Amino acid sequence: MNFKRDIYCGHPRTADIGKTLTVCGWTQRQRDLGGLIFIDLRDRTGILQLAFDDETDRAIFERAASVRSEYVLAARGILRERSSKNPDLPTGEVELAVTELRILAESETPPFEIIPDVQTSEAIRLKYRYLDLRRPDLQKNILLRHRVAKVTRDYFDENGFIEIETPMLIRSTPEGARDFLVPSRLQPGSFYALPQSPQLYKQLSMVAGFDRYFQLARCFRDEDLRADRQPEFTQIDLEMSFVDLEDVLAMVEGYMARIFREILNKDLALPLRRLTYAEAINLYGSDKPDLRYDMAIVDLTETVKNSGFAVFTGAIEAGGSVRGIVAKNAVDTLSRKEVDKLTEFIRGVGGKGVAWARLSADGTTSSFSKFMTDTEMEQILTVTGAEPGDVLLLIADGSNNSVLSQLGMLRIEVAKRLGLTNSDQMNPFWVIDFPFFEKNEETGEYEPKHHAFTSPTDDTMQYLETDQAKVLAKAYDLVMNGIELSSGSIRITNADLQQRIFQILGLSPEESQRKFGFLLDAFRYGAPPHGGMALGLDRLVMQLTGAESLRDVVAFPKLKDASEAMTNCPDGVEPAHLKELGLAQVPVK
Repeated sequence: MNFKRDIYCGHPRTADIGKTLTVCGWTQRQRDLGGLIFIDLRDRTGILQLAFDDETDRAIFERAASVRSEYVLAARGILRERSSKNPDLPTGEVELAVTELRILAESETPPFEIIPDVQTSEAIRLKYRYLDLRRPDLQKNILLRHRVAKVTRDYFDENGFIEIETPMLIRSTPEGARDFLVPSRLQPGSFYALPQSPQLYKQLSMVAGFDRYFQLARCFRDEDLRADRQPEFTQIDLEMSFVDLEDVLAMVEGYMARIFREILNKDLALPLRRLTYAEAINLYGSDKPDLRYDMAIVDLTETVKNSGFAVFTGAIEAGGSVRGIVAKNAVDTLSRKEVDKLTEFIRGVGGKGVAWARLSADGTTSSFSKFMTDTEMEQILTVTGAEPGDVLLLIADGSNNSVLSQLGMLRIEVAKRLGLTNSDQMNPFWVIDFPFFEKNEETGEYEPKHHAFTSPTDDTMQYLETDQAKVLAKAYDLVMNGIELSSGSIRITNADLQQRIFQILGLSPEESQRKFGFLLDAFRYGAPPHGGMALGLDRLVMQLTGAESLRDVVAFPKLKDASEAMTNCPDGVEPAHLKELGLAQVPVK
């Protein structure tokens, strides 16, 4: 038998009844009912039932009887109406009455069942990732990722962007996360780095006159992994000349609206909401808050500063504050036992605990009301807006940063317990007016919050050398559902200002020239004003699919220790190869 597929398994419909069709795929399951055999054949588009009965050629019937799960088959036959329909399948009204059958490959019994939401450890699934990727839920994610990439290229092409591939072997730079290094055989003792981003090359593309650049860029960072972080990732990188902040934000908002429309079939209301960095921190305790729910932080410092509760007054006298959140209509869900768990949660992240009040129909119970007057309690409830049915959670600390950080984490934890993080809801918004510098708590030195190529705002540039806490950056982040999707800025294009920033960051003119001389030189040959940003493709797809981890939207991901279970990498190399590169392996204790 020699024939080729002419339709995918998930495509036949009642309009195709009577047609002779050829399908190929993997056996989801085989059901042998004696004189009747059914095979569910699966490919990336879905499942089609193959039927073998008393009219089927005997040799083909016996071949069908020998089929087991995950056998690869090619089948030809006549499409007919199913006698027992399956409303859960798009192809559930039809079946293929097989006239020819070929077993293209047999399969051993897989280590886990190829079904959605399989209850098998992730370690096993990642070891057999090629089998894991056969599962319909993962295939759906990867296919959606493909569609996002297609829409991305279409959108930016339609808006005049040029796709430019930037190098993968670049010079190591001191800023940002730790580089992955690649030794050079032809330049002994020298190393390339894998790019953390194409930042400098895309800026140089603007100097080169390409005006609008984009790239689906592979990037690498040697840092610890978590659910939304992998050592290698893809970002939708873009840069625009002759623009200001508003132009970049409008372009990306148009892109997000296109993604929502074509991928989710939803309309995205524009313009997107904007929060300043200060507003995000003070209202939500994070520069990437989840706005699918409100639960804003309320400052109670002035309200309780003269109270008789030493925990509150002591924190305020130490220069800190008392702030809280209100969990609306949560009194039934957040029982006293659950509130105690929240207290332990805060202690687990370095806090001292949580003061609370539960407002039920029978009255208010509280951990601190006995230290307050009735008037003070009334003022607290008035300021916070807490009403019967609500739970009030307060944190006091001698550090404002600590109070806000703890409440930011508590807010997320409470939302999880109340089921407020609906994965179907999307709420993207901008965070703007970032500080240019942030203080390193260990060294006490100021470091750039974004990167050293971000332009300070015109009205705060005067404080660069005198009061760095006042300097704001022309920087912006796109945040959705508590995840930073994108980060960008308007860039420095003046060589003298860039040199000035380098000097503030501790780089001498000689060191700046050695590390970034090519960029400083380029700025002296007519650099247009430009800016851009990079959206994390992996994170975007993770949000669009409602996945809990990047590993569910990346075909071949790494584990938490940055290893790949399937190929057992990283691995050692032959001593001869190390010698050729001028390297020696030092035992790690």
